[in-house]
Amino acid sequence: MKSKMMIARLMGVAAVLVAAGSLAEAKPKPKAPPAPPPPPKPTAADWRTPDPNNLLVIDTNKGRIIIELSPEVAPQSAERLRTLARQHFYDGQSFFRVIDGFMDQTGDPLNTGEGGSKLPNVPAEFTFRRDSTTPFVTVAQPDGESIGFIGVMPVASQPQALMSMTKDGKVGAWSLFCPGVLGMARANEPDSANSQFFLMRDSYPKLEKQYSAAGRVIVGEDVVQSIKLGEPPTPPLDRMITVRLASDLPPAERPTVKVLQTSSAAFRAIVDAARDEKGADFSICDVTIPTLPN
Repeated sequence: MKSKMMIARLMGVAAVLVAAGSLAEAKPKPKAPPAPPPPPKPTAADWRTPDPNNLLVIDTNKGRIIIELSPEVAPQSAERLRTLARQHFYDGQSFFRVIDGFMDQTGDPLNTGEGGSKLPNVPAEFTFRRDSTTPFVTVAQPDGESIGFIGVMPVASQPQALMSMTKDGKVGAWSLFCPGVLGMARANEPDSANSQFFLMRDSYPKLEKQYSAAGRVIVGEDVVQSIKLGEPPTPPLDRMITVRLASDLPPAERPTVKVLQTSSAAFRAIVDAARDEKGADFSICDVTIPTLPN
């Protein structure tokens, strides 16, 4: 008798469980949160055409590299590169020191790291000062700093709020050595840069405030990465065939590259996407500035 009662109770419990399960299945699932809106697409007004006097066009045996010089950051270094390009000084010179994860060095007619031009050395431009008129676009504000762009150059700076406390109304700033940045090579003395320069293959913070940065690759970073490695590389070395300012090229041969404005909403969406992907590891060097094909 007791067994029959126990079986009946168990069957009743099972029925309740089955009913509960059916109710759970019937309960509507919560709606998924709406998908975020798609990032804004660049408009025609979001693109700018760089000044051809600031475009260094380097044709190498591996392909073309185009660098936008940044006189706002390093005016004397940028002018030296312009001068030597106009003299055709760099034509035929090799990449004589190329280090994976670091940089490609060139601009030495001796290929030893000890050569240079006949022009006097260029003073150090490791840091510079900016005011409220400097076209600085902030993308991050860690403690005590502002990180952003001046043109295509990644830059760190003292906060703008300090401008009201300085005699000249300016704050200190310095370039960040992200991939593609052009730095002026030098000897031990700070004011010893002359003709040699290097193109960054990767980010390298140790160079900050130690070397002058005068521009950045806007086309051809893949070419920078393809240059043969070595200190020195095994012959034949990769080389620059010609180096010209875009303004000195015939109109039919002049590149017409366009760069996305870092002040645009479309660029801000690119920064936000990189920040979301990297999280706490986010760096301005994770942000690539788009260009339109030339």
